[in-house]
Order: sequence, then structure tokens, then C-alpha cells
Amino acid sequence: MSYPMITPIVALVAGILILVRPSLLNYIVAIYLIIVGIVGLLNIAGV
Repeated sequence: MSYPMITPIVALVAGILILVRPSLLNYIVAIYLIIVGIVGLLNIAGV
């Protein structure tokens, strides 16, 4: 699986979790931002 494919999958899962459990919004957003940041750094580094 390539890294550009990870971001939309994580966004979809985060959206579903927020719909199911709105109380988890802060944690889901934080985890999403961390994952997107790591994927972005890996793409820049060429890994």
C-alpha cells in the first residue's frame, strides 16, 4: 500500500468513529493529525 492511499482511509475511519462516538472527537482529530503528519514527513523523506 502506498502512503498517499493511507490518508483517505484514515480520514474515512475517523469520520465513521466521530459519527458513532462524538465524545471521541478530540482524540480522533489528534490521532488523525499525527498520522497525516508522519505520512507527510515520510513522503518528503522519500521513504
